[in-house]
Amino acid sequence: MNGDSETVGKLLASGADPNTPSEAAGDGGEGGLPLCAAAAWDREEVASVLLTAGADVNGRESGGWTALLWAAANGHADTARVLIEAGADVDGANDDGDTPLTLAARRGALGVAQVLLEAGADHEKYDGDGDSALDIAVDWVGVHLESALLDQIQQDAWEYVVARQYAKDGTELVTVAGRSADGSEAEQVQAQRGHAAVATLLEDAAGVYTPIDQLVARAIAHRDVDADAETWWIVADALGKRADEETYDALARLCVSEDPREREFGVDAIGQFGFADGEKPFLERTLPLLQKMVTTEGNPQVLRSVLAALGHQGDPRAVPYVLDILGRPGHKRTTTDAIALADVLPPDHEEGLALLISMTEDEDSEIRDWATAGLAGLAADTPRIREALAARLTDPDLRTVAEATRGLAVRGDDRASRGAERVLAESDDEYARDLVSPPVTE
Repeated sequence: MNGDSETVGKLLASGADPNTPSEAAGDGGEGGLPLCAAAAWDREEVASVLLTAGADVNGRESGGWTALLWAAANGHADTARVLIEAGADVDGANDDGDTPLTLAARRGALGVAQVLLEAGADHEKYDGDGDSALDIAVDWVGVHLESALLDQIQQDAWEYVVARQYAKDGTELVTVAGRSADGSEAEQVQAQRGHAAVATLLEDAAGVYTPIDQLVARAIAHRDVDADAETWWIVADALGKRADEETYDALARLCVSEDPREREFGVDAIGQFGFADGEKPFLERTLPLLQKMVTTEGNPQVLRSVLAALGHQGDPRAVPYVLDILGRPGHKRTTTDAIALADVLPPDHEEGLALLISMTEDEDSEIRDWATAGLAGLAADTPRIREALAARLTDPDLRTVAEATRGLAVRGDDRASRGAERVLAESDDEYARDLVSPPVTE
């Protein structure tokens, strides 16, 4: 429960049984299982140690609670993934009929819901009250979370505090804690403000058509609430998958709305609308719309979305417009600049190439990383590109080194070996190491 994986490992090595429950306080009955404790407290490493030692991934505590049910109820996506990879039953319910997915929906645990759906969880299963995960999530959309949590534990003469922070999945985690006046009793409850995102995922899984205005309202309501606009992008992706004329026209209207937030969302959603299997059926309508917005848009945040959307089109016709945005007085460079420019840059565009190379030398390591990745991915192979990539082999950021190494390797440049040696010797970043490692062949 405390996450002390080293001690847990020693106990297991000395013969401790990972499936022995603790004793319930006071009555000597069966209590909690070690794996359930690890899952309830998000002790991912301990859970892995226990599973390796033979812990029953589907072992049940009193009330039929499994480790995955505990992880779902408490919003622990990483631990849930470890359990699922070890064979946890993604639809196994407790004695009350709660499934991992219905528990995640009730909490608003976006990350857990994503992990469960990716693992094939049955979104049509009902809980003990006859509600599906979608029913539960939709019921919570728009609820004032703090008030609802307070209602669960409120007692006369108690004092209460509300705390807000980000959960690991980027949604806001709300905690309401209360205690009696003399401090002898205390209780707290938690939930995540991810119900709108979870509902959108479940609607998509169930094939439920939700009106566009409702989805847009969800996205805008959470724009400044989530850590990285998680709900916003889930809604945008859900609309993009529709790939129909009605939705496209609605998003196009948002792009010319008086409300800058609506314009921003319209651009973000239409920028990848209908993309599937490399096909971009709306390109010839979207590109002119975005090009016009480069001229007419005055809001910096919306213009940033226009830049990203131009990059998503991947069309060289967007280059002058991308360069226009990047060259404006007062423009603050971000990773979006490098990504968008690399996505539309043709092999022989000297001005664009010079700008991209300058980004590989930026003082911001993330910008250098993305710019180097973009440079490495260009179809062209010239001495100028090779030298710019080779210059990054001594970069202090090892992801940047790995991207440069990849770019040199695909061009058959022997200097790639220097980068690979450095990354493998100095980095424990799995992504960077994978970039420089040779592919496994049979």
